[in-house]
Amino acid sequence: MLRAVWRVARWLLAGLAVAWAVRLFFDTVSEEHGVHDVPHWIWFGNWQAVLTVTGIFILFLFGFARPRRRVEWRNAGLYTAFLISLFTEMFGIPLTIYLLAPLLGLSPWAFGMNEGHLWAFALDRAGLVPIDRGVYLAMSVSAGLIASGVILLAVGWVTVYRGRGALVTRGIYRYLRHPQYVGLIAIVIAYNIQWPTLPTLLMGPLLIVMYVRLARREDRELATVYGETFSEYAARTPAFFPWPRGRPPLEVREEA
Repeated sequence: MLRAVWRVARWLLAGLAVAWAVRLFFDTVSEEHGVHDVPHWIWFGNWQAVLTVTGIFILFLFGFARPRRRVEWRNAGLYTAFLISLFTEMFGIPLTIYLLAPLLGLSPWAFGMNEGHLWAFALDRAGLVPIDRGVYLAMSVSAGLIASGVILLAVGWVTVYRGRGALVTRGIYRYLRHPQYVGLIAIVIAYNIQWPTLPTLLMGPLLIVMYVRLARREDRELATVYGETFSEYAARTPAFFPWPRGRPPLEVREEA
């Protein structure tokens, strides 16, 4: 009975996550330009938002990408630090802006919510794209990546549970060997597009490298356990990104 309830609950949780991701993307791309034009003193210092959003994403991280081994806990710890740093600067204290503003000869108070999107601010200062359009571009691209990442995490999570400890090659795993790691990486890239800060720009590449290395480690472990079955699966299924049909992934070609 409990197993049946948990099976339904898994699908419900995954469905809610996917629905939220899709809603986030469509709400973002349907917004009018300029809706983020909020003054510095109104936007920052919102510690309730810092705690709420950080808590939601950390629960999501540990719920859908459940760390089990020491190396996974280490990655999850750095990811948690990434999220705390990100949302602290996004809603609380914009430390990167305080460091950047004097170098540009500006007051930190010149940076409202629009200007906090530093890539959009840079495009505007370079005369390439007005700030409101730059913010819309940054928000739309990042929302698409966040939505994709959340969907990959949720769908990957429920698919793994269905596998019950066996080698999972169905569902989303027919197309990617590591959809959950791709999802985590997509969210890291998304937030470095939407709201770049010095700490997240430093931690982002490190997180990506760590998850790529973890994926390769898991591939070696699965090859040891499942042998030829995994080798055949890896030869037809990319780890992270699709490749032209008939071309096996790099790590398989090197072992051949």
